[in-house]
Amino acid sequence: MAETKTLQIDGMDCPSCTSKIEGVVCAIPGIENVQLNYTNQKLKFNFADGNADAGPVIKAVERLGYKVNQPHEKAKPENLSWWQTGKGRLVIVSGLLLALAVVASFVLPAYSGYVFALAALLALLPLARKAFLSAIAGQPFTIETLVTIAVVGAIFIDEAAEAAVVVFLFLIGELLEMMAAAKARKSVQALADLVPKSAFLVTPEGTREVSADSLEVGDIIEVRPGGRVPADATISQGTTSIDEAAVTGESMPKRKMEGDDVYAGSINVDGVIQLTVTKTSENNMISRILTMVEDAEASKSPTARFIDRFSVYYTPGVIVVSALIAFVPPLFFEGDMMTWVYKGLAILLIGCPCALVLSTPAAITSGISTGARHGLLMKGGAILEAIGHVKQVAFDKTGTLTEGTPKVTDVRVFSGTEKEMLELAGTVEAGSSHPLAVAIVEEVGARNIALKKATEAKALSGRGVSAKVGGLLVTIASPRYAKEIAQYSGEQENIIRALEEEGKTVAVVVAGTTILGAIALRDELREDARSAMDQLKEIGVSAIMLTGDNKRTGAALAAQLGIEVKSELLPQDKLDEIEALKLKGDIAMVGDGINDAPALARADVGIAMGGGTDVALETADAALLHERVRDVPSLIKLSQATMSNIHQNITIALGLKAVFLATTMLGVTTLWMAILADTGATVLVTINALRLLGYKFDK
Repeated sequence: MAETKTLQIDGMDCPSCTSKIEGVVCAIPGIENVQLNYTNQKLKFNFADGNADAGPVIKAVERLGYKVNQPHEKAKPENLSWWQTGKGRLVIVSGLLLALAVVASFVLPAYSGYVFALAALLALLPLARKAFLSAIAGQPFTIETLVTIAVVGAIFIDEAAEAAVVVFLFLIGELLEMMAAAKARKSVQALADLVPKSAFLVTPEGTREVSADSLEVGDIIEVRPGGRVPADATISQGTTSIDEAAVTGESMPKRKMEGDDVYAGSINVDGVIQLTVTKTSENNMISRILTMVEDAEASKSPTARFIDRFSVYYTPGVIVVSALIAFVPPLFFEGDMMTWVYKGLAILLIGCPCALVLSTPAAITSGISTGARHGLLMKGGAILEAIGHVKQVAFDKTGTLTEGTPKVTDVRVFSGTEKEMLELAGTVEAGSSHPLAVAIVEEVGARNIALKKATEAKALSGRGVSAKVGGLLVTIASPRYAKEIAQYSGEQENIIRALEEEGKTVAVVVAGTTILGAIALRDELREDARSAMDQLKEIGVSAIMLTGDNKRTGAALAAQLGIEVKSELLPQDKLDEIEALKLKGDIAMVGDGINDAPALARADVGIAMGGGTDVALETADAALLHERVRDVPSLIKLSQATMSNIHQNITIALGLKAVFLATTMLGVTTLWMAILADTGATVLVTINALRLLGYKFDK
């Protein structure tokens, strides 16, 4: 298996840096699967030939002018003000040079052109260096190349003052992009900050404070009221309420007791508890979410991949068009050389692809980050984009539309007393771990009915269970099997049929050959299931239930939800249904991430209703951490909002270029206006994408 390496890249100030670095690294022999995430600035790649030497990669990236941290270095986010960053200092220096040039032009007007030229060239040096390093590394068509050509050309045609302004405005644009990217990074990094840096470790000698990173699986820790949980753990002592809002988005605290799991970063509300650590800091819920978000941001959507392919030809195309505009009219149509060269240089600046390149990844990053903060995890930009195209959603029943824990709803007595029947039923079912058996035993316990001793207990191969209680053979069976071992009247049969038509599972209690009665159970719908179906209908998405349960149960629950249902389906049947439904349009499958894995994989988008379990995070394309059905329409709406944002960004980027292209040809646009248009488009695209970080979900 190819070894994966990760490096931290510093100095990236534009999304176009991503394709530049990826292109250089991909060209290195023995390196494959190169991915660079602009948001967290992490470069991941595999060694194809087994030679795990990152040296050539580091050298190649550093030759482009970027700083590389070694794989073992843990980069710490710096909370620097803009003027403390290298980009900020460059803007300040460029501004000072421009200001000095303006003053000098008044003091020494005869030499003003030279002064502005000197200011422009000094400010241009870092950009020209980047352009040169990129060119010798095999990436000659970069944004820095366009700006360098435009500034040097402006100086040659005696427009040095505009050249100096162009450099200054371009650097401001890069600074604004860097600040926007930092804001997006902080929105995700805020998740990591939820986990406290220290923990109270319980030892035989007492409780002492230790680093949360040092906790090992099996350690006992204490969390006091108001404190944050420092690791994924299980409550070993105490009872409390846990606020998981920061982790899963669930607003109401949950009551937790011994044996319940808690997530790192959640808040202990009201009681002192002791926890047994189940995951180290590298594997806790927050770390897994962060890793998933980072991988998702690095995974490009189809739109992003198209923009990347387009930009490969776009930048050299801009240079060719600029050259044609600059030299064809003077050489072949007797145009004024200075006028047309000026227009050509303006086209170079207008054509800078920064806003276009940024339009998609900025929105995708914001969308994925926003989803993660609300417990909606997606495994990439392609998934985020695909969810918005879904026209139908198939739901598993048990554990997805329903709570997954059946409860006793009705007790019907046909012979003897209710207490006697429940006593026998509870005694027989006490040794079984089947969900229906557990529900019956819980109901018997809730009524404070004592159990007797059972012997010769055995399972009846899917038909029920039996055992001897005080020498009497007691059987808990399905209505069909009960008919084989006992006789019941037409009235009793009607009662059982009526219960089944209400979507309930019926267990018949038989003592010897006498039917004592029937116990009805049902896995109740989640409280938000009906409202979720209504929301899907509002956005034009149809829903269908795919279940292995009997037709009566499936029909009863589907009727409550107002959706279609396909019942008594085996796993292969579910696959066939998904294939048939795909012919009608893109489909998403929502399941528990375990028994529905084949159907989840076959659907266009697989969504796991998993509560943050390992299976939910690893098997499906997306996972709903807090197990709410209404998060399915929320996910679709977030995707649609993100795609709408992307389309707006592309319109802004290309629209402004089209407008200024026309004004340039008419002789209205100046060089500084051209670069201001590009910078303005970049700022508008960035601000528009960041709006998604404040996206409001329906309650």
